[in-house]
Amino acid sequence: MKTSFDPRHQRRQHIIQEIFSTEFHEQAVGPQSRDVLKHREFLDAQIQQAAPDFPVDKINRVDLAILRLAIYELLIEKKVPRNVIIDEAIELAKEFANETSPAFVNGVLGHISSETDKKLNAKR
Repeated sequence: MKTSFDPRHQRRQHIIQEIFSTEFHEQAVGPQSRDVLKHREFLDAQIQQAAPDFPVDKINRVDLAILRLAIYELLIEKKVPRNVIIDEAIELAKEFANETSPAFVNGVLGHISSETDKKLNAKR
């Protein structure tokens, strides 16, 4: 069972904190956060498509950091099973963000996940 002491969870916590802090000031970040931030435009476009009623610049910055990391893991890195990524993102939202964040994060990632499935099925 996953705990808050799991090194993978702690790694994600650290990345979220780095991504979040870059919203407010320039700073050096680790290589994993740098990889996520390199794809910020693509990630934000995915968020905008999945949640058109919520402009990216109006989304809670913690939620945005969580979504950027999760979408990066889902669509670019592709090393971890989808359900694990989504579950971890929801847990991070419960831990760091407000009470509505877990549902919002789940909804955005669920939409992206189902759209990814549709694209894969269309190619077959």
